[in-house]
Amino acid sequence: MSTVNLLSAGTLYVVATPIGNLGDLSPRAQQTLAGVAAICAEDTRTTGVLLAHFGISRPMIALHDHNEDRIAAQLVARLQQGEALALVSDAGTPLVSDPGYALVRAARDAGLPVCAVPGPCAVTAALSVAGLPTNEFVFAGFLPHKRNERIKRLRALALEPRTMVFYESPHRIVESAEDFAAVFGSQRRICVARELTKRFEQSLRLNVSELPAWLKADENRQRGEFVLVLEGAPEHEDDVRSVNDSRRVLEILLRELPASRAARVAAEITGEKRGPLYDLAQQIKPNPEG
Repeated sequence: MSTVNLLSAGTLYVVATPIGNLGDLSPRAQQTLAGVAAICAEDTRTTGVLLAHFGISRPMIALHDHNEDRIAAQLVARLQQGEALALVSDAGTPLVSDPGYALVRAARDAGLPVCAVPGPCAVTAALSVAGLPTNEFVFAGFLPHKRNERIKRLRALALEPRTMVFYESPHRIVESAEDFAAVFGSQRRICVARELTKRFEQSLRLNVSELPAWLKADENRQRGEFVLVLEGAPEHEDDVRSVNDSRRVLEILLRELPASRAARVAAEITGEKRGPLYDLAQQIKPNPEG
């Protein structure tokens, strides 16, 4: 039986592709990509390299954030005519912080079948090695580029009890790590995973307040694509209130005092340890004299 006959006419196949290691492209994904009428790709050059590696030659259609709303109707028309199409992103599972939503929505709205060909996903890969609770989690995607908006977003998640997963680029990883430390202090654990499935893959779990220093200690640690898995807020309301109270006390003291003195006074007021409070103070208001 040919590969084409294994596919259903008029179906949109959402195909997961490797996030690094080409060996992770499943046999079913290979058969699907080889059998469809065309492949809708986030970047046809990137997908072209993948297809060439596996000896697959199929027509490709560029589908990305800037054009998918415009061409979704055209692709749905092709599906309605009986063609099977595949949707892929540059890496991992489409629609997970990648393009494709407009096309999948349009296909569903038209009553067309949409079929998942599952495989690699950075979210689940990072969760599996983080050593943090995975029975429930929140995928928060990429954080805002601007610091004020990023801090606002993180504060909105401060009381989220479930494990949280974030994506981050190498260009902002240090800034984001500093913002994580400023908002969550030393009370939470975080797993930083970079270059998952690739040659220089690395993952480490540490306290949130330790992350900025760890990244700055070696520039190589700032390279690659990052997934951050953050521990959820403490289950007990008293613990959550304690964390928020400590931060509020520091914010007030830092208006008049350098970081070292503010941390010392905050420790006396809250009963928390001075070291973590000093780390938090440095993130709230860096002060070389503190």
